[in-house]
Amino acid sequence: MKQYEVTGMSCAACSARVEKAVSKLEGVTSCSVNLLTNSMGVEGNVDPKAIIEAVEAAGYQAEEKEKQEKGAGKAEGSGKREELKDKETPKMKRRLIASLCFLIPLMYLSMGHMMWGWKVPGILENNHVAMGIIQLLLTTAVMVINQKFFISGMKGLLHKAPNMDTLVALGAGASYGYSVYALFAMTDAQMRADTALVMSYMHEFYFESAAMILTLITVGKLLEARSKGKTTDALKGLMDLAPKTATVVRGKEEVKVGIEQVRKGDLFVVRPGENIPVDGIVLEGNGAVDESALTGESIPADKKEGDSVSGGTINQSGFLRCEATRVGEDTTLSQIIRMVGDAAATKAPIAKVADKVSGVFVPVVMAIAAVTILVWLVLGETIGFALARGISVLVISCPCALGLATPVAIMVGNGVGAKNGILFKTAVSLEETGKTEVVVLDKTGTITKGKPVVTDILPNKPFGEKELLAYAYILEKKSEHPLAYAVLKKAEEEKIHPEEEAENFRAVSGNGLSGEIRGDQYFGGNLKFAEKKAVIPDEVRQQAQRLASEGKTPLFFGRNEELLGMIAVADVIKEDSPQAIRELQNMGIKVVMLTGDNERTAKAIGTQAGVDEVIAGVLPDGKENVIRTLKKNAKVAMVGDGINDAPALTRADIGIAIGAGTDIAIDAADIVLMKSRLSDVPAAIRMSRATLRNIHENLFWAFFYNVIGIPLAAGIWIPIFGWQLNPMFGAAAMSLSSVCVVSNALRLNWFRLYDVSKDRKGKQKEQRELKKEKEKKEMKKTMRIEGMMCGHCEARVKKVLEALDGVEQAEVSHEAGTAVVVLAKEIDDDILKKAVEDQDYKVLGIDF
Repeated sequence: MKQYEVTGMSCAACSARVEKAVSKLEGVTSCSVNLLTNSMGVEGNVDPKAIIEAVEAAGYQAEEKEKQEKGAGKAEGSGKREELKDKETPKMKRRLIASLCFLIPLMYLSMGHMMWGWKVPGILENNHVAMGIIQLLLTTAVMVINQKFFISGMKGLLHKAPNMDTLVALGAGASYGYSVYALFAMTDAQMRADTALVMSYMHEFYFESAAMILTLITVGKLLEARSKGKTTDALKGLMDLAPKTATVVRGKEEVKVGIEQVRKGDLFVVRPGENIPVDGIVLEGNGAVDESALTGESIPADKKEGDSVSGGTINQSGFLRCEATRVGEDTTLSQIIRMVGDAAATKAPIAKVADKVSGVFVPVVMAIAAVTILVWLVLGETIGFALARGISVLVISCPCALGLATPVAIMVGNGVGAKNGILFKTAVSLEETGKTEVVVLDKTGTITKGKPVVTDILPNKPFGEKELLAYAYILEKKSEHPLAYAVLKKAEEEKIHPEEEAENFRAVSGNGLSGEIRGDQYFGGNLKFAEKKAVIPDEVRQQAQRLASEGKTPLFFGRNEELLGMIAVADVIKEDSPQAIRELQNMGIKVVMLTGDNERTAKAIGTQAGVDEVIAGVLPDGKENVIRTLKKNAKVAMVGDGINDAPALTRADIGIAIGAGTDIAIDAADIVLMKSRLSDVPAAIRMSRATLRNIHENLFWAFFYNVIGIPLAAGIWIPIFGWQLNPMFGAAAMSLSSVCVVSNALRLNWFRLYDVSKDRKGKQKEQRELKKEKEKKEMKKTMRIEGMMCGHCEARVKKVLEALDGVEQAEVSHEAGTAVVVLAKEIDDDILKKAVEDQDYKVLGIDF
């Protein structure tokens, strides 16, 4: 997506106009204009010059952001930082101060003197023409100061794309124009000495309304600009993390250079308290690195030789000598900044509603204003009265609030997520994540740590734990199997480092390994392999089955034909996984675990984690098919970290990548979790729901304001309640509407992502619980039975089964060879099996 900066836009009608103009170009597949950041993202094969020309033809200016940064010759990140700098607030402040300098004396003369009899210079006493001329001059000065409204408004009108500035310009211009007419008419009346007519025209002056409208709109724009500036604070904060210099090693000397001069492969050093300049690998030294800015994790991470470090993090203690692996735009920090920025440049689906309204809003308002004036004239009111109602309609209408409702919430929500290590790549992902109904979790590396560890050491008498571990270490240190790493690590933790080497070492793929140590033949491997080498006692077999049922892998070790013992290895569950899964379930989301492991191991892990459903034995290419099937009935989010998860992440409605995973998985995902913690999945869903709720509130306010404000301004309630809106109050209301929308979005900054107290269960959760209750009431088991030959056999089996406590009903068929048992409570399979086999029939299996 190519990014452009668009200038000259003032409201949602402007952004809609630009979007429409660029989308018409041949080759453009999508165009998204962001009023908040004055940016435009364009996808497709089209010449940038053609895009810029289309924007200019629509009455605005555009420039490629890449060229802008290169032309300015800015260092890495500084161009983007400059881009987000609040340039509008200082301009608006100067305009407001200048406007007030002329508005205050104008209000003193027009309102203070006329309404409350405040003193004026003697020369102006009873000199109504002079009073009118001074008001004309003061108002003209305010209009010149705020000429931008008129230039932008008239330009939009000429391009047949009226905007908010058009409404302001027409409202202020009409007030000013009618007041000038009244001044000339009053002059003529004074020359004819018609005092009554002079006083009548004096009350027809709307100079103060014109000046006040412009000043109040400027106040609103100032507050809006300040609030909009705050919405990008999170992104600016990330940019401020980017170090400006690095200490690199050139030859034998340490040289401090600008960050843009660091190249891949350069050696750099980081001392305590210094920022790590770029991504790299530690070659020498140890340190505690504060990564909270990138991951949100408050506890410093210990770094040693071989560990990776990220640019923008802080080395709190220790000396680190590193090699640069990613520099410039490729660093983790730069990628985060780009993700957050790109997400802000995209458009959420919900914004389309506001865009459609904004496209026709201004012309409709102008038509309503014209009709309002005509209706009041037809009803016999004066031109001044009718004009005041029309002007009120023009100045109270606010397309800005509609245009800002979505992007400000998206920007703030995205920033809050980034500060907590949750990166939403697009506005669509931020909006849609909260609608998730099913979360599919990959087992390895997502629910579990992804690194096997030793969980049990069970030596066979008379051997001890250390002796068993020592022989296992000698064998396993020549193995390349992932489980060998767990045994070696455990031995190192116990400070067991035998120097002996296994001779004649052989590894049998998928089974085990063997070798000679001091003339004795040693072996290690699974039960099938061990049975061929030694006699395995029944009690050891039972222990192995128990361990396997817990999701552990038992490894048998022996010497000659004697069993030394058993070491159990497992990929243990992350500490926060069960809690995260419970939180998802409490939010009304079904949790499914997807894994390539065998069913027994998978179910053991699934039970420990507390998932709703386990889908085991799925090959890498089968994960995508599972997601495809689940998507038919629900909105699915997939969480994974491996290369083999990438197709499933892409296929899911929302793909969530664990940050510690592979680059391929991260590229395929819609959301990246920098902390690699499963608890960030429910946090991301909460953030999405809060943002969407905020957008709904903003849109409601924007529509509600206009639906209530426009009829009030038009004077629809005057005949009934006598409610009459002065154009000045209309302008004040218009200013406040945008400020309210932006301020509401800023509330997201205080949203607590990890607060479970407000999680709502949702309809899906309630339906699933009702289904579970129904299933509990109607638990069924199907028994496959061999040996039934006739109806008498059926009746016999049915009788013994229904005699069991807990069996409500048994449907038996000798033709199908089955017995479908309906249970009132859980009954052990062995009880059912024994009851049937006691009648001399063979039970082949029992299925749920």
